[in-house]
Amino acid sequence: MASKPSERFVWAVDTLALDPADRVLEVGCGHGVAVSLVCERLTSGRITGVEALLRWQHPELGLVAPDRFISILEDNGMIVPVGEWVLERACSQLAAWSRDGLGPITVAVNLSGRQLQQKQLEQSIKRIVSQSGINPRLVELEITESVLMRNPELAAHILRELKALGMRLSVDDFGTGYSSLSYLRSFPLDALKIDRSFVKDLIERADDAAIVKAIVALAQSLKLKTIAEGVETAAQYEILTALGCDEYQGYLYSRPVSADVIAGMLEQDLAA
Repeated sequence: MASKPSERFVWAVDTLALDPADRVLEVGCGHGVAVSLVCERLTSGRITGVEALLRWQHPELGLVAPDRFISILEDNGMIVPVGEWVLERACSQLAAWSRDGLGPITVAVNLSGRQLQQKQLEQSIKRIVSQSGINPRLVELEITESVLMRNPELAAHILRELKALGMRLSVDDFGTGYSSLSYLRSFPLDALKIDRSFVKDLIERADDAAIVKAIVALAQSLKLKTIAEGVETAAQYEILTALGCDEYQGYLYSRPVSADVIAGMLEQDLAA
């Protein structure tokens, strides 16, 4: 019998302020960011980790999704310092939970294509994680499949450097980037995140179910964990369970919640 998938949800920590007029990003203690979390395994009933996803807290529009502004940060180069800031905030929060006796859980942070081009990426990540005092094995770095396939040889080299630091590595939006299986085998990965486009119509489209089944089988053959993105219904969850998916994230479990709410969830885990 297939084990039930773990869960993922979203968490809000600090925010960003972006001026649309001149496209200048300002990051400060008084602004906020939203973060998405890896949640509890249903078989153990415990939260397994958190994933940091950037959000822009606009004074009039409210919480704005990254597809509205990430391209701006990529174009003007601000994605590099912002990415470092998000990693610092995520690691700092994880360290705070650890000091409070909560966890251990992992924290996952996305790396952009622009960040992967930085020569000092390895040193920067090592410094941030070291200063936070958390175990590097609790940090999971996510790179989209399309970014990896822009220059797979270079990507493999960078991933090996990051892996040597003790980080966990996963491929985000898997199934959309036309990966070569030979390249996939050369990447020192820990997990594949199944793109939400295959989960959305999982019930109505048999071909989507077949794709998810194939991804799970591929991951299992490579000894990788599978995480389904965008799970919103119990029916989707049941199918993913039957197909052998390890974890899921989406509104089925929770919409964005604060770091304090997550702390409460972790406390409930300890009391269970």
